[in-house]
Amino acid sequence: MKRLFILGVAATLGLTSCKQKQEKVEAPVVLWEAYNDSAEVAANTDHEIGRMQYKLIQSKMLDKNEVFLPLYEEVSKMSDGDYESLKPLVLEQDIPTLQAYIKEGKLSYEKLVLFYLKRIYKYELDNATTLNTILALNKDVVSEARKMDQLRKKNPSDKHHAIYGMPILLKDNINTLGMNTTAGSIALMDNETDDAFIVQQLKKNGALILGKVNLSEWAYFLCTGCPVGYSAVGGQTLNPYGRKVFETGGSSAGSGTSVAANYAVAAVGTETSGSILSPSSQNSVVGLKPTIGLLSRSGIVPISSTLDTPGPMTKNVIDNAILLSAMLGKDLSDNTSVASTTDYMNGVATSSLKGKRLGVFSNLMEENEIYKNTVEKLKDLGAEIVVVTPPTVEMEGFLSILNIDMKNDLPAYLNTQVKNKDAVKIGSIQDAIAFNNMDSLVRIPYGQALFEGIVADSTTAEGLEEIKSRLEKTGRVFFDTAMDKENLDAVLSINNYHAGYAAVAKYPALTVPMGYKETGEPISLTFIGKQFQENTLLQLGQAYEMATKVRKMPETFKN
Repeated sequence: MKRLFILGVAATLGLTSCKQKQEKVEAPVVLWEAYNDSAEVAANTDHEIGRMQYKLIQSKMLDKNEVFLPLYEEVSKMSDGDYESLKPLVLEQDIPTLQAYIKEGKLSYEKLVLFYLKRIYKYELDNATTLNTILALNKDVVSEARKMDQLRKKNPSDKHHAIYGMPILLKDNINTLGMNTTAGSIALMDNETDDAFIVQQLKKNGALILGKVNLSEWAYFLCTGCPVGYSAVGGQTLNPYGRKVFETGGSSAGSGTSVAANYAVAAVGTETSGSILSPSSQNSVVGLKPTIGLLSRSGIVPISSTLDTPGPMTKNVIDNAILLSAMLGKDLSDNTSVASTTDYMNGVATSSLKGKRLGVFSNLMEENEIYKNTVEKLKDLGAEIVVVTPPTVEMEGFLSILNIDMKNDLPAYLNTQVKNKDAVKIGSIQDAIAFNNMDSLVRIPYGQALFEGIVADSTTAEGLEEIKSRLEKTGRVFFDTAMDKENLDAVLSINNYHAGYAAVAKYPALTVPMGYKETGEPISLTFIGKQFQENTLLQLGQAYEMATKVRKMPETFKN
């Protein structure tokens, strides 16, 4: 797998006489070399969490030299001294602060991009620190940042969206022009597409697409009992708070780990049921799973057109509101898409917990000390706390929504979104299963039980509609019973504990760092509200975040 790449570095070979010119040849520059990860795999065989007993850590498919060499010359221009001087200006800073530094001339969009790239190269090319999170980089991102600096100097009074010039990473199931969209699957490694609608909106508002990040393959709808954050393309994503110790959460593992490690200003993830909330919680970042329809899903490799949604993942709540607003827009190709005129950014500026009525789960108050202590803190901040016990509800049929939707939605994606159909050899779930079986050790080391379950599911179209309608009502009963009776502004959960109920209800959920267990593993507080109440959740999250400020950088990623 090791390959050599020439990058114009002269090396002197042999001796020369006074009559001979010194001969110089181009010596290969190798930024990264594949290594034997068998010792690391063996060291994890007794992990207390079964699915963290890894079979593979390093990708067998991704050569990081191909990803990192195109920008190496640009990144090399930033000295270690320049990097150190920029650290206090960039690390952990929110977007308004970064924009203020740029306006004051202390920072530029180009320097900001180079700073993040320098960090990515520093940690991801070292096999002892890599999180296996970067799958692709935008080779034009530095020149794009330079152009933004030039435009800013030429027209300093021009008004831009707050996302302007901010480097953003995308989960690799989101279509992006110029970077293949793999969903972590070898079957899609050559998948060329145009920009997804949300990427078009980001670019229209001036965001810089820095690159693509790893994920649980097929958004964690391939295998059962397998590690979250693993894909055949990218290998095993690792948690910066404890590499091979704590789970990354999934399926937006790369989005969560990259934000936690300060590889970009922010990242975009996707969720069907817990795939933003879980990795955001596990990596101590802020993640929003919006109401279905608030953000377009077209141009995103699907699981379920009923439940899928993209969402912002950031280091703080204000950035979450900014990134959310930069992706808004009514997409005529997505029949759930709505137009929103809510000003999420200004909404968080006036946030307060005083007088807010918050429902807390009785069982979590008894079982989780961090949650209980957080609730007491919320009381001190003026919130009115109502202990609730939700009704017992059945979620029968949930898996069939995912099965039948993906059986229909994946072929539609492949037919309408793939530009180079000759290079992508699958057109259906059955094709993907057959493709994987041709080299199961590399393509599906943990099996493909969920894919096989899709094919086996015989739910009819009529039966599927009944399940969807019934579960949407079930999910809403689960939350609304207390929310309506007690006039609650939100219900408070932990991590992705109630993500499934929020998914079928099509309700939004915002998770915000709540603290760290004795082991150092992150844990988060999750605010759940009714449809299109994102502004309320962001206000609550901002007030809580500003009052507590519990997020800490991962120790080994502070330099």
